[in-house]
Amino acid sequence: MDETGMQTPYETIFTQLQGRIPSSKIDLLPKKWEKIGDVLIIRLPNELKQYAQTIGKCYAEICHCQTVLDEQGSISGIFRVPKTRLIYGNQNLITTHKEQGILYRFLPEKIMFSSGNKDERHRMAMIAHNDEIVVDLFAGIGYFSLPMAVYSKPQQIYSCELNPLAYRFLQENITLNNVEHIITPLFGNNREVAPKNIANRVIMGYFNDTNKYLDVALACLKNKKGIIHYHDTYPNDQMPDIALKDINEAIQGQNRTIQLLQYISVKSYAPGISHYVCDIRVDD
Repeated sequence: MDETGMQTPYETIFTQLQGRIPSSKIDLLPKKWEKIGDVLIIRLPNELKQYAQTIGKCYAEICHCQTVLDEQGSISGIFRVPKTRLIYGNQNLITTHKEQGILYRFLPEKIMFSSGNKDERHRMAMIAHNDEIVVDLFAGIGYFSLPMAVYSKPQQIYSCELNPLAYRFLQENITLNNVEHIITPLFGNNREVAPKNIANRVIMGYFNDTNKYLDVALACLKNKKGIIHYHDTYPNDQMPDIALKDINEAIQGQNRTIQLLQYISVKSYAPGISHYVCDIRVDD
């Protein structure tokens, strides 16, 4: 029970499912879940898969959601598509998720949204200056571009996105949050569409060989000088040296120097490995 003596949502779910699934398996019910707008994402162990519809309905009722998805595996591929299956509710439900006053409209079955990145989204909201030009190389539906535009209000943000579905929602979210005057969405490969020699700050909110795109980030910076927010996954016991090695190797021959301003663990990714962001100052 919580501090008020009321049952927690999990305790209520556990109570309501007693007698509906075998008592030998009821302790396997997920104690954690991710609620994104009207969609709930849980991860059922194999032992509970055959009771998925019953479980999904109960979670939906208690957590006040229209749709429940069972997470099947890790997000993968160039478009970072989640692996889920519908166990209750509406297929392909477009939902609007509100976080810190920002509205994100998208399709959770086809597009990822990590609650674990919440603190970093909040940090990005406050980090830019109003005279800056920013390039977001991997904008998605506006994970970092939107909070930055709403709260920091830089002069301009150019938001690049390759996934056509994510780009469609990026356009919707720009309008939904009334930041059309700040964010310019750019559809396509960032190597081709990102504006060059213009930015004071570049966001690289993607991990999977991120260092391969550092040449693009440098080209976006005005006179190749400015701030880069560089994301990737690394072993915890090798930070920050391993990240700096990657970055230095990637910019070798560019006649640039880098300074690590700070590095932050965004969230755990696997045992002993975390998703990190490094704030890098690039100069001559």
